[in-house]
Amino acid sequence: MTRGSFRAGDGTRLAYRDEGSGLPVLCLAGLTRDGRDFDYLARHIGDSVRLIRLDSRGRGGSDRADPETYTVAQEAQDALALLDHLGIGRAAVIGASRGGLLAMAMAAIAPARIAGICFNDVGPVLEKEGLARIATYLGVKPAVRTLQEAVDRSPAANPGFRNVPAPRWEEEAVRHFVQTGDGLDLPYDPALRIGFHRAMSEPLADAWPLFDACAGLPLALVRGANSDVLSRDTAGEMQRRRPDLIRAEVPDRGHIPFLDEPEALKAIHTWLARCAALHEQETS
Repeated sequence: MTRGSFRAGDGTRLAYRDEGSGLPVLCLAGLTRDGRDFDYLARHIGDSVRLIRLDSRGRGGSDRADPETYTVAQEAQDALALLDHLGIGRAAVIGASRGGLLAMAMAAIAPARIAGICFNDVGPVLEKEGLARIATYLGVKPAVRTLQEAVDRSPAANPGFRNVPAPRWEEEAVRHFVQTGDGLDLPYDPALRIGFHRAMSEPLADAWPLFDACAGLPLALVRGANSDVLSRDTAGEMQRRRPDLIRAEVPDRGHIPFLDEPEALKAIHTWLARCAALHEQETS
């Protein structure tokens, strides 16, 4: 695995991981998450693809930036800049939550760069109930002081998740919190809440045109059956607009599935095969 970094157009240093070979697959994480979110998936697809994981600005190993730049438009441009940095003309994209919005934005502004999109529990309509839940903890320093306390409270703090083995919550804790001598801290810039709350105070934009702009691309959707962010109705409308959408409903999962569930893996492998076939046609 190669760990590297590059400078975005405004000078912000962005971290990424690059491993494997073959079809380039760019992984874009959710609002408060980073490339480690795809560790579970990486265990199952190994070196069969070139897996590239970006830490968006303000998250993980990337620099914190001007809060005004924590926008879907800017972060989509950052993702395209990473492809430029790596000399990749076109990549398939797995977008988890906010990462899926970035993927749609990329497909709209640079369609030739996208070889397919797999959405993890995200779509053109986001439910206000789930967004309100996210708003309650975004940018708030954890009240608990140790990782073990975070593990112990994980089942109650993650509505919609059931039958999750205890070791998984231990893995999750080290990805979502940082242990310091003064308790737990956040692995992202708390200022992310500024743009989020601003967006929440305004009418939500119609993102269906962005989804429709993905016409012709291999698409997949993984949805947590208990998600409070992506409704079953929205998933159904995505399927209606794209009958060829590869769709998985993951039981006992809320927002967002881990992506190593059997249902998720089956859909992702099918989607990757479609993306790889398209990639081979275009490069032969």
